[in-house]
Amino acid sequence: MALTTRQRRRLSLGVQAAVFVLALVLLWFMVDWTAIQRSFFNFENIGPMFPGIITVGLWNTVQYTAVGFIFGLLGGTVLALMRLASFPIYRWIATAYVEFFRGIPAILVFIALGFGASLAFGWNLSTLQIAGTALAIVSSAYIAETLRAGLQAVPKGQVEAARALGMPAWRAMVSIQIPQAFRIVMPPLTNEAILLTKDSSLIFVVGMAGSAAELTKMGRDGINMYQAGLTPLVVAGVCYLLITVPLSLLARRLEDRSSSRVSRKKAKA
Repeated sequence: MALTTRQRRRLSLGVQAAVFVLALVLLWFMVDWTAIQRSFFNFENIGPMFPGIITVGLWNTVQYTAVGFIFGLLGGTVLALMRLASFPIYRWIATAYVEFFRGIPAILVFIALGFGASLAFGWNLSTLQIAGTALAIVSSAYIAETLRAGLQAVPKGQVEAARALGMPAWRAMVSIQIPQAFRIVMPPLTNEAILLTKDSSLIFVVGMAGSAAELTKMGRDGINMYQAGLTPLVVAGVCYLLITVPLSLLARRLEDRSSSRVSRKKAKA
């Protein structure tokens, strides 16, 4: 007797559920849970990490990310406008910058600023300056491409209508095109902030004082200091989630709002 579509769907779900339960049972008996607890959840020995990992590690990570994102957004906006400029030299410069810094590892930028800047120019940059500048340099290349796509997504008819009413090109760009572009690209910009939060851990390559340590350094140092296995890294990971999860939820909400706005416009059309 042939099964109906509904019966096949139920059978498929039942088989998947049985496989999932079997995998859980096998995992329960195969894993050494005592070793897992001792290595990853040994919270008894990490009391000295607090409140330093919050007041120092988490705070510094937020600072590095915020400075890098703000200046990366400013630089990315300028680069995006240069990519769309009618003057070809502006386009060439912006294209070379974007392709170069998107093509090299971010850690090279941290090393160049942390060591090369002092050797070449005699600059003694602080940890915040190194981290913020390196993140801004790298993120501006990615943000530029995101904003360029947003600017090109704005209907040309709106800009042409503003120009027909006598509005200068720069004013139409500032008051019409750029605000709409930012609304379009806000979800990917939020995702870029999440990536910067994780990239801030690269500051460890230049070394830093304890007061400038970020989450990854404090978690790594805690492995040797507290004899608690990998638990300090677990704590550092949870602290990262305190930053990235709200940003992920914000990005998802912005995406939903953008999708609903597009749906309403299509319905009106």
